[in-house]
Amino acid sequence: MGFLVDSHKGGCGVGGGGCFRSLIRRKQVDSVHSKGHGHHRLAKELSILHLIAIGVGSTIGAGVYILVGTVAREHSGPALFLSFLVAGIAAALSAFCYAELASRCPSAGSAYHYSYICVGEGVAWLIGWALILEYTIGGSAVARGISPNLALFFGGQDNLPTFLARQHIPGLDVVVDPCAAVLVLVVTGLLCVGIKESTLAQAIVTSINVCAMLFIIIAGTYLGFKTGWAGYELPTGYFPFGVDGMLAGSATVFFAYIGFDSVASTAEEVKNPQRDLPLGIGLSLSICCSLYMLVSVVIVGLVPYYAMDPDTPISSAFSVHGMQWAAYLITAGAVMALCSTLMGSMLPQPRILMAMARDGLLPSFFSDVNRSTQVPVKSTLVTGFGAAVLSFFMDVSQLAGMVSVGTLLAFTMVAISVLILRYVPPDEVPFPSSLQETIDSVSLRYSSQDVYEEKAAIHAGTSKDSKLPLLGKAKTIEYPLLVKQEAQSNFVLNEGKRREIAGWTIAATCIGAVLLTYAASDLSLPSPLRFTTCGVGGALLLSGLIVLTCIEQDDARHSFGHSGGFICPFVPLLPIVCILVNIYLLINLGAATWTRVSVWLIVGVLVYVFYGRKHSSLRDAVYVPATHADEIYRSSGESLA
Repeated sequence: MGFLVDSHKGGCGVGGGGCFRSLIRRKQVDSVHSKGHGHHRLAKELSILHLIAIGVGSTIGAGVYILVGTVAREHSGPALFLSFLVAGIAAALSAFCYAELASRCPSAGSAYHYSYICVGEGVAWLIGWALILEYTIGGSAVARGISPNLALFFGGQDNLPTFLARQHIPGLDVVVDPCAAVLVLVVTGLLCVGIKESTLAQAIVTSINVCAMLFIIIAGTYLGFKTGWAGYELPTGYFPFGVDGMLAGSATVFFAYIGFDSVASTAEEVKNPQRDLPLGIGLSLSICCSLYMLVSVVIVGLVPYYAMDPDTPISSAFSVHGMQWAAYLITAGAVMALCSTLMGSMLPQPRILMAMARDGLLPSFFSDVNRSTQVPVKSTLVTGFGAAVLSFFMDVSQLAGMVSVGTLLAFTMVAISVLILRYVPPDEVPFPSSLQETIDSVSLRYSSQDVYEEKAAIHAGTSKDSKLPLLGKAKTIEYPLLVKQEAQSNFVLNEGKRREIAGWTIAATCIGAVLLTYAASDLSLPSPLRFTTCGVGGALLLSGLIVLTCIEQDDARHSFGHSGGFICPFVPLLPIVCILVNIYLLINLGAATWTRVSVWLIVGVLVYVFYGRKHSSLRDAVYVPATHADEIYRSSGESLA
């Protein structure tokens, strides 16, 4: 049978068809390593211990030192540890999806890379653009939070050295923070030295933070048994705000788990990605969840939830029991946690910029890899300089919600990518137009074979009319919707219809999740409209789950990307629940946050339309069936791997 040769041009034709094609064109798993790109590889230096240091360091920030007080007072009460447990389970859903895609597609770019392979260029661009915002704002916000904590060691903000203390500029009405800018530049220098060296520094800082949390757990347990766990001897019980309050607390502390996706961004630098990436993601998340739960159990038991200090809950809990000196250890842990989170926030962004530049969506300047250090030094310097300027001049605490948008969008697209990988994996491979002659010759070879088979069929009397396949055209053969299996009496869908049904079902499931979560969250909607929307969304979601459970997954999933890695369990249930949880959290971030993010995304759309779409490495790509890719490689004498 002949095979389809198609070129997804980036230009806008009549009716915008060309523009739409540019949005859905997908790249190959390892296309970033092709010879045609001429880029140097990143250094493969990371082991499982390095990944755990990155994951734990990026996840456990100073927020946990504050969250335990706020969430316990307002939502969970003594059941705070259950809030952390439920949030950890919700985060694990995304971690499972990340683990499979990271081991199958171990390249820089994380969620941007997976979206480009499974969904298309348009969605991948928006995810990458949103992640740039996330890491920039996140790193700057973390840096601005270090100087107030550091000031506690000097006796207060006024006692900091002049070159580190915050200064108010009257004419501009701006409070500058030199300490934040200096720390960002120091971290930038570490990241430029090399991935192994910067990860070692992060491991040291993370170890100090973990030791501080272990001190809280051990010393707090001793005090708890000594004083009788006053926080649990309450007439209101363990759920003073009900189960709903505990779940509301879970939604709040869920963001304390954001950070493990930094592990996936280093996939190209891992020595054994199929083994180490899933373990790094899983172990780092497990360690963080265990520490969060143990700290919350101890602190809520030391002080009744209603008496906790919302700003310094852990320090005040020890002070109540006469251990004022412990505040210095806890403050040291908070400072180390902030420094570790700062390093974790700045590590992924240069690699995302590099991945987008490799694909032609950003200028090639960002894709350069230093020959000696084998890290993207130029991207790192640009990232560091931008974050340093932002943290120096601007109080970004009001923009902190924008960090969550990028993360939750990435989590959602990773879960959708797992469904696509399982049910409708890409069946076409993009080749550079320079291989057009090789593609034509292979196409001619298959066309000649089809001619021979058709002549034989005509001679045998099995077909009266036949047209020879044309070069570069797909030969269409009609199959019945249902094909009866020889060895069984049941019927199965043919492959074309199965893929079509699966694709539309995945789309309907996502729409159902949006409708259900929006209607459930927006109390301002009229009751009839709200319940109707909930019903429609729930029906789409449930029917999507049933259909995807009943139909077979695509056999091509076994050969997709690199084999031998982690396989996400409970598909399609687990990814669908992950999509539902993340969309619910996205919708509840608030209108002000979405307004700010929308401005950034609109800027991203303009950049893509006027630059990325026209310079994409897939602009002149020729797409052929994946089943014939190896033969084209052999015939051309080239390899993209």
